[in-house]
Amino acid sequence: MKNINTNWLIRILTLLLFLLCIYVFLKLEPFWTPIYQVALAIFIPFLIASFITYLLHPLIEKIHAYNIPRPIAILIIYGLFFGGIALGLYKGLPQILIQIRELGNNVPELFEKYRAWSSSIHQQTEQLPDGVHARIEQTLTGVEESIASILTNVINVLRSVINYFLLILIIPFIVFYMLKDFDQIKKTVWYLTPRNYRKSGIRFLKDIDQSLGNYIRGQLLVCLVVGIISTLGFWLIDMKYPLLLGVIVGVTNVIPYFGPIIGAIPAMLIAVTISGKMVLFVAIVIFSIQFIEGNLLSPLIVGKSLHMHPVFIMFALLAGGEIGGVAGLILAVPLLAILKVILLHAKAHFTKH
Repeated sequence: MKNINTNWLIRILTLLLFLLCIYVFLKLEPFWTPIYQVALAIFIPFLIASFITYLLHPLIEKIHAYNIPRPIAILIIYGLFFGGIALGLYKGLPQILIQIRELGNNVPELFEKYRAWSSSIHQQTEQLPDGVHARIEQTLTGVEESIASILTNVINVLRSVINYFLLILIIPFIVFYMLKDFDQIKKTVWYLTPRNYRKSGIRFLKDIDQSLGNYIRGQLLVCLVVGIISTLGFWLIDMKYPLLLGVIVGVTNVIPYFGPIIGAIPAMLIAVTISGKMVLFVAIVIFSIQFIEGNLLSPLIVGKSLHMHPVFIMFALLAGGEIGGVAGLILAVPLLAILKVILLHAKAHFTKH
């Protein structure tokens, strides 16, 4: 009984000490923030390169399984991946920039049409009860604030990309050496890991890979296909800025459940300023794409790799969006999958001990 009480006391004191350390750490934020920003700028290329290496390595192993030498397999996958990105940027980026410039030039006209539309709604709803009218006004104000926030975030992201352009250029070189020396990196991590944790560490990483790896690779492929189909759909209905809107729909599709809604908002807002007929056409395209994605692409490519209930996924998305905005929405599901593996391994560890 005394041993049990002592163990609980030690755990409580450890928890309190941990919380105290966090409190002191947060209070010292002005001192470590500059160091953190410099470290982040240095390590971001390595983190991105590690992520790309993690995505590409299984493909290299599959090619190598057909008795193709590993260096050739690396060159094939490396060339296809970065060659495809370079070709896409070479062919698509100028068109996207042209459409962004056209959109920027047409923003005053779009806002005038939007003001006229919102004024029409205001006049038509004046006769409604005060509570209903106020709610409609609040909704319109909320939409305007959301649009302004999204535009601000997009501009900040573009500025960050420009600021770190030189660092981004070294990512392909880091990826090449990581792929080439992948086995050496694994051996180094193996020897640096304490002997007692090696077997459990391997099981832990394998479980994360099984839970997360197929989901990430599949989701990225689905986003690519959805982006291509969206661009073609917008082009077929003669919608303005088809490539730009298709890219937005494809990128936001990485967010489960809420992504399609977020991606459809810019297209619907622009369609509203064109005509009611275009709104209908855009709605048909969006619903058709989501039907194809939900019933064909995701089940075939992604499947049920996460093995988690949708309620937990939606909770993670809401929490991630509240904490980290768009980045939080994108990272919420992968972090939830990792947390699930951590909890399962922690439970198994404490059950044994």
